Amino acid sequence: MPSPNPASLCVFCGARFGADPATRDTAVRLGALLAREGITLVYGGGGVGLMGLVANAALSGGANVIGVIPNFLLQREAGHPALSETVVVETMHERKLQMFERSDAFVVLPGGIGTLEEFFEVLSWRTLGLHSKPIVIVDQGGYWQPLAALLRGVVEGGFAERTHLDHVAFISDLDDLLPTIAAMPRSAGFEKRLDRV
Repeated sequence: MPSPNPASLCVFCGARFGADPATRDTAVRLGALLAREGITLVYGGGGVGLMGLVANAALSGGANVIGVIPNFLLQREAGHPALSETVVVETMHERKLQMFERSDAFVVLPGGIGTLEEFFEVLSWRTLGLHSKPIVIVDQGGYWQPLAALLRGVVEGGFAERTHLDHVAFISDLDDLLPTIAAMPRSAGFEKRLDRV
């Protein structure tokens, strides 16, 4: 029987550590979980902040780790020097597309504007029917509650369908991550539609 786990998982998270020390622990636990379950980590390629913590924990556990980073960010975000594979691209859009194509599901940890942009792009593609990959937000310490309220407000304001909320799962406990991904509905044949983007 095939594993219910994704073969690869894309993590969106901050290039900073954030104010809540518990967030750092969550990042380390996520990297260790991916390694333990034999799941490839795909992420933004940085060696700093939460990105670096997730990657280091995954690498320490023997996971395959793929970083995708634009050339101009290699110095700014201190590209991670010890990844299994580093993919250097020219633009932010290429970065997001490469991360998308190499991943079976998405996990969002706390982060800033870049993390939000990455999340909203894959959510937008999902609502447009361009893919059906699971999207899970780890709501560490309630950090993402304003985002949950925003999404509900968009629906209540008539600018999105209520069913669009089903495309995103919010969890507060990392132990729920893989069961949540396994339970999220997927449709066959959607992943080839990104040539429309």
